[in-house]
Amino acid sequence: MAFDASRARYVALSQKDFAALGLDRLAYVKRILRDGELVFEIHTADGDAVAALDSQDVAVATILQNGLMPVSVH
Repeated sequence: MAFDASRARYVALSQKDFAALGLDRLAYVKRILRDGELVFEIHTADGDAVAALDSQDVAVATILQNGLMPVSVH
């Protein structure tokens, strides 16, 4: 969600809207169960999964090593 100061409320952004903001340098980590095991997927700002790793710390380090900025999404 983004804060719209002119309307003093939050508005939801779709994945497409988020990617259109020019945030092609951001990535986030998403925990998922794959074949009964917990893995940490790296996703680009538009939601594309680009890697799956065994550790959240390694996933964040991988994001940083590739010149991207890790962000928290809720």
